[in-house]
Amino acid sequence: MLVKGKILWLRLWRQLLRPKRLAFVEACLIGLVSGLAAVLLGQAVDWAGALRVRFSYLLPAYLVLPGIGLIGGLLAGWLVERFAPEASGSGMSEVKAVLARVPMPLNLRIALVKLIGATLVLGSGMPLGREGPTVQIGAALANQLSNWAPTSPEHRRQLIAAGAGAGLAAAFNAPIAGVLFVVEELLQDVSGITLGTAILASFIASVISRLYGSHSLDLNHANLGLPDTTFFAQEIPFYLILGVLAGLLGILFNKGILESLAINRRLVRLSLSWRIGIAGLVSSVAIAFLPAVFRDHAGLREILLVGSANWSFAAIAFLVQFTLIIFTYGSGAPGGLLVPTLALGAALGYLVGAVEHSLLGMSAATVYAHVGMAAFFSAVSKVPITAVVIVFEMTTDFNLVLPLMIASVVAYLVAEKIDRRSLYDLLLEWKGIHITKEPSTEGLLAQLSAVDVMQRRVETLSSQMSTDEAVQAFSNSHHRNFPVLENGKVVGIVTQQDLINIASQQSGKDTTIGEIMTPEPVTVNPTATLAHVLHILNHYHLSCLPVTENRKLIGIITRSDIIRVEAERLSGNEKIERKSAPSYVVYQTRAPATGKGRLLVPLSHPQTAETLLDMAVAIAKDRNYEIECLQVIIVSSSRIPSETPVQISKSLQLLQQAIILGENLRIPVHTQIRVAHNVAGAILETVKERHIDLVLMGWKGSTSTPGRVFSRVVDTIVRQAPCDVILAKLDDKRSFDRWLLPMAGGPNSSQAIKLLPALASLSTSPQIKLCQVFQPTNSIPDTTLLDKSARFLQRRVSGKVMTTPVRANSVSDAVLNCAKLDNSDVIVLGASRESLLQQAIQGNIAENISRKSNCTVIMVKT
Repeated sequence: MLVKGKILWLRLWRQLLRPKRLAFVEACLIGLVSGLAAVLLGQAVDWAGALRVRFSYLLPAYLVLPGIGLIGGLLAGWLVERFAPEASGSGMSEVKAVLARVPMPLNLRIALVKLIGATLVLGSGMPLGREGPTVQIGAALANQLSNWAPTSPEHRRQLIAAGAGAGLAAAFNAPIAGVLFVVEELLQDVSGITLGTAILASFIASVISRLYGSHSLDLNHANLGLPDTTFFAQEIPFYLILGVLAGLLGILFNKGILESLAINRRLVRLSLSWRIGIAGLVSSVAIAFLPAVFRDHAGLREILLVGSANWSFAAIAFLVQFTLIIFTYGSGAPGGLLVPTLALGAALGYLVGAVEHSLLGMSAATVYAHVGMAAFFSAVSKVPITAVVIVFEMTTDFNLVLPLMIASVVAYLVAEKIDRRSLYDLLLEWKGIHITKEPSTEGLLAQLSAVDVMQRRVETLSSQMSTDEAVQAFSNSHHRNFPVLENGKVVGIVTQQDLINIASQQSGKDTTIGEIMTPEPVTVNPTATLAHVLHILNHYHLSCLPVTENRKLIGIITRSDIIRVEAERLSGNEKIERKSAPSYVVYQTRAPATGKGRLLVPLSHPQTAETLLDMAVAIAKDRNYEIECLQVIIVSSSRIPSETPVQISKSLQLLQQAIILGENLRIPVHTQIRVAHNVAGAILETVKERHIDLVLMGWKGSTSTPGRVFSRVVDTIVRQAPCDVILAKLDDKRSFDRWLLPMAGGPNSSQAIKLLPALASLSTSPQIKLCQVFQPTNSIPDTTLLDKSARFLQRRVSGKVMTTPVRANSVSDAVLNCAKLDNSDVIVLGASRESLLQQAIQGNIAENISRKSNCTVIMVKT
């Protein structure tokens, strides 16, 4: 009997652990936990807020309120900055990013910090809401639960979405709105299991909220003692006006939030705790000198919604709240924007309602206040359906449905016409996260885009290159088409047939590529689908297409690339690469994108950072480039970069040098700090994401790794970076007066020569020597290349340029002897990717010179 009972229990347990049934059980647990968390946050904020208001009446308000605001902000900022920087702000945009498969941390630690931080911020009187935090807390608790009970990534997304919906439902006691917000804004998925888990979690969270009375807005007319709502056709123009105003002011509100965040980002010398503390101090000072009703934000909303206000009070409330919300949120305070937008909508609606009541005398101003809430929220968040339902669920007034729909849809259309992005999309983009919708069209050609298939390493020609040099480039390559660049931009394309045609017509005169190329060639954007790419190739009878972004070349795509991808998909031989977790950007700044290209400078050592930055500035000024400075923080491979807390204070000091240098010389300088498993991976990700044209990095010169030419990081960058690389081994003197440039006659030497005028500007009186090594034979050496290069440099360098032919069996020994005899400060070497990494019997020439020389060595890889 006992055995039968165990077997029956085992069968029941297995039935329960089936994916769908397990998902619904987990949804119930998520709803319960999220509801309790929302109740705890709500009661804590109510208790702290009531205590604050009470003290403001017992003691001088102009002392008590600012003091509480400052202390609460400082404590909340310290807590967030010390334990969970991801808990700053609303949290709604972070949840949306996680649901879009962006690697961002979302765990129990963030939930706890958000709970305490939001209590401190809201309890100290900052005019933010607790609904954004409850969404992030619910999602974080759901994600933590899914980590404890391992599930598939897709199932985890559904649970996180259910937790977010439960948090919103508990905050407003609006389960349907919680579900719709998940479908309309966060997950944008209407599958059965998504709806089922979201409905269950939201329903249970709402029940918990109703039992303990934690919802912040109770708009039930019966509970408030308000008369029944009326609606007349003559009022429609006023609801249309309300929708238009809400749409316009909603867009202004979004832009104000972004500008406030940008201003606070520039305050790099102020820690997060001081920024939030100052925000609490300033907002509390403003509130202290306003009427006493402004001290209680919930009471202020109730006055607007019950009808005991007048038009002047509503106008002041709108202006004050609009300004303070933008100001406090920009500090990074862990508070939400959902209820504040509803409060702004209520004030705006009350103003329109007051005008209508004075002209027509039909509906009370409070009716318009309710409608204004939905309209303003719809304009800010771009969720008209959720906006209508959330107010309807809080009021349970069917007469409001039509006015809500009119105003919300109009506000949405007006805001959508100006900017299609919601506030949460804008916040993500401000952080450098761009979420694109997954393609719904079936088929490989529609699912993949040009950036997925294109070749990133592109052989190019310069428009100033002669046809003889182009012929040599064609002979050394299997390609039959070359994009032509000028200042980093695609200006044309030249084919092998173009060279054949000009060869038959040439009569001894020099011709440049710019004269024979096809100008303004057909190009495609990186986001173009393969179906569109194939259409362009067929329509214009082309064999390849340059892939450009703002005319900047980032890759090339050919018919064979598309055929290869299709063949791999059909044969099932798609290569699955096991990649380490991507690096995570924990800090970044952006300058105006005014340059023609970008130069990346990875900074690691304070001892070399200043010299590398000086070199970067010299190159940037010469080429009109922007500078991208990168600092990489390495974490253990056993930890996820996006979930690993790190200290960035030393990194910020390193990057601050670059920012100040760029401001003084008016060169755009962007900075970022990445947490990664390895330096090379982080650098390559930056090169790809920021479309880098040139990488300038340092090398110790003493590093020796078995199986490597330079070092693991350097070799990887040289081999895989789809752009030019400058490798600098710096000596202790850091002098740039005497330069030595060995000549070999290839395109790499020409790149080194073109770079030399910029680098030589580091010295006030540079002396440059060009040397070319010849075999020790009796023939007279051909110094044409030396003379031509010297003439080129003499026109561009203020110092002295000399040439010397050298006879020797070993190139590296000859260069080292020249450097020693001339007491050279810098040796500049040009090399291709292959020659830099080639391991010959006698060793790599560039590597030999770099290791054995005591001076600075700069290697240019093209």
